[in-house]
Amino acid sequence: MPRARTFSVRLLLSAVVFTATGCATTLPLHPSEASDWVNWPLTPRPEGALSESRLVKKANSLVGLSTLKLAVPNLPDDCTGLVRAVYEDSGIELLSAAARGDNGVTAMYRLAFERSALHTQLPSPGDLVFFLETYDRNRDGKHNDGLTHVGVVLAVDAEGTVTFAHRVGGGVKRGHLNLNEPLDRKHNDYLRPARKGHKAQLTGELFAAFASASRLAGAAMRH
Repeated sequence: MPRARTFSVRLLLSAVVFTATGCATTLPLHPSEASDWVNWPLTPRPEGALSESRLVKKANSLVGLSTLKLAVPNLPDDCTGLVRAVYEDSGIELLSAAARGDNGVTAMYRLAFERSALHTQLPSPGDLVFFLETYDRNRDGKHNDGLTHVGVVLAVDAEGTVTFAHRVGGGVKRGHLNLNEPLDRKHNDYLRPARKGHKAQLTGELFAAFASASRLAGAAMRH
């Protein structure tokens, strides 16, 4: 099982207040208190009625595209657009909990927080996977940018290696992550390139949390 990770209150708050473009497109919606993010409910993931296979099938159908505009021209051509395309295909809106100043990744994380969907256990196919500090969003040369990237889990193998779909610079691709060996380049892909004195970093180093697909579905799947 992956080791649980604990995040400081300061880190969670920084994920809320920073804004930028790309995967971090700012959403000018209703305000909310950052203090609501202090306690992260790491609760067990329930089995839900959501069709996880449908989420995976949709995500796999987008892998290989050079741009999301070829399939979903109405959504942002970034990591948030990919996961929204996957979830909206199952009738789930991931930005419903967005607050003023949130970027797209943070808005999804906020929804996961509110629905007690966040976890660091082995994920199920269809779960979201969040990452921190994948690029210098505020361009100050420091690792202080909070949540910056998100993908959709496709599969988990017997060694605990997670395969996920995400939108990166070269298009929609599959990535790999293993929290049992976060520094092992055989089971973790590079996600942040080396720049300005900082070494390149792997998915295992930048992992933030998973979010249960069944809990994210919430009321949307009860009808």
